[in-house]
Amino acid sequence: MTETTEKPGAADAPAYQVWAVPGIPEIGPGDELAKLIADRAGAPGLPGLRDGDIVVVTSKIVSKAEGRMLRADDREAAIDAETVRVVARRGRARIVESRHGFVMAAAGVDASNTPAGTVLLLPEDPDASAERIRRGLRTLLSVDVGVIVTDTFGRPWREGQTDVAIGAAGVAVLEDLRGGTDSFGNEFEVTVTAVADELAGAGELVKGKTAGLPVAVIRGLGHRVGDGAAGRGARDLIREPALDMFRLGTSEAVREAVTQRRTVREFTADPVDPAAVRRAVAAAVTAPAPHHTTPWRFVLLESAGARTRLLDVMRDAWIADLRADRKSAESIAKRVRRGDVLRHAPYLVVPCMVMEGSHTYPDERRNAAEREMFVVATGAGVQNLLVALAGEGLGSAWVSSTMFCRDAVRAELGLPAGWDPMGAVAVGHAAAPPRTRPPRVADAFITVR
Repeated sequence: MTETTEKPGAADAPAYQVWAVPGIPEIGPGDELAKLIADRAGAPGLPGLRDGDIVVVTSKIVSKAEGRMLRADDREAAIDAETVRVVARRGRARIVESRHGFVMAAAGVDASNTPAGTVLLLPEDPDASAERIRRGLRTLLSVDVGVIVTDTFGRPWREGQTDVAIGAAGVAVLEDLRGGTDSFGNEFEVTVTAVADELAGAGELVKGKTAGLPVAVIRGLGHRVGDGAAGRGARDLIREPALDMFRLGTSEAVREAVTQRRTVREFTADPVDPAAVRRAVAAAVTAPAPHHTTPWRFVLLESAGARTRLLDVMRDAWIADLRADRKSAESIAKRVRRGDVLRHAPYLVVPCMVMEGSHTYPDERRNAAEREMFVVATGAGVQNLLVALAGEGLGSAWVSSTMFCRDAVRAELGLPAGWDPMGAVAVGHAAAPPRTRPPRVADAFITVR
């Protein structure tokens, strides 16, 4: 039995005890974990269970009892079935989001401590598993305990692994200190303690990985136990995607950012951080370009007045073009309304192409190809910009309208004659989640020779 104290020898110092429960046999489908834990925890020489104790249970035995063992010659296929999103990959190793919402290695599919040719999946619903064990112990022993189901996670930026809570019942998994103050009167602004993970780690210190001790008991923290103390279970520990600053992995980050980027046409009134746009521009100018040139220039319209004046000039030029095309007044009004996405955005970027460093040839065919190379490079820069803006949490919409009135745009913005406006990018915070886009199958766009 292990006892920890903050002030050794002080009778009133905060303390808790933790011990492993010996004698848990090999578990099979249908075994009643609550009964096995109740019997072994009360064996001679052990303190048994009482109100306020916290029972920490390794998920492997929960999975075995629930029949979550699969015949699987190909572990990778089992991981695929449990994965909803790949976060990072290095060789065969994968960090993924499991269907439970956990971000972890291999979706928790485990080939250790299980017969050859089989794998263990995580419990179907770890919170429900914890609740079943808790109710069973209450029925058998008339005790009110908390239960935590644990699994082993690696951690970004830290070597080694630690046990964390993937299921919980009757335990407060989080302690929200925000709004409180420390001993110096400083207010806690972001401090939320993952209590259940700390308890999982404490249990692992006595359970170990290879000692065959899958259950531990923690005593002395009864104030964290009870129906009133608990929330929804360990699912409360899963961070909302919108709040996860590190949601994306390595190469998958680029793929995710590209595929998740959407054209946003409705923005909130929230201001755009100019520094975020500048970081996106820094990503934009890493695009490939011909002849080691830098054909991109970005005009940032940060004042409302500058945006309004430019859009008024563009609108007038567009209306003049449409009238010259003999469009009806109704048609002109409808087309002009389509450009309102720029007018409603709190920030505009006008990407421009410059031909500095381009080559001049004696025939127009090669000169035309030269310009096309620069256009492609500029497009690559704009795509980098849009993806980087998405990475900054900003929505965007590229609109080509400046290309139809370049002289007017150059005059209004005071740009050199050699700067060709290549559309405009509306930037802001999306007013609503983007619409779901039907998946595009890459094979439909591929020709192989």
